[in-house]
Amino acid sequence: MKDLPPEALEQIAGYFQVLAEPTRLRILNLLREGERNVGELAQACGFTAANVSRHLSLMTKHGLVERESRGTAVYYRFADESVYALCDLVCGNIARQMQASVKRQQAFFGAA
Repeated sequence: MKDLPPEALEQIAGYFQVLAEPTRLRILNLLREGERNVGELAQACGFTAANVSRHLSLMTKHGLVERESRGTAVYYRFADESVYALCDLVCGNIARQMQASVKRQQAFFGAA
């Protein structure tokens, strides 16, 4: 991100904002298994089709998912596999932080 203009930083922040919503992460995780339509995603998530559709629209706008119309249904699939790598990296980092926190707590309580 070195030497990026403010406009580019705003785009990057917008991209991360899309990933900062648990419902969208859940949808992306479902799409990891393969393409699905809005109804299938809504049923799997336990949300309304309108809610899922709104999230998919935003993710499409930011290039995370692609949509394809087939008859009366629209199917969504993942557009950028690198997001999975990014999410896996973040999950690994969080797991390491949690492990370190547990070790610190054990050291503290073990000293008592």
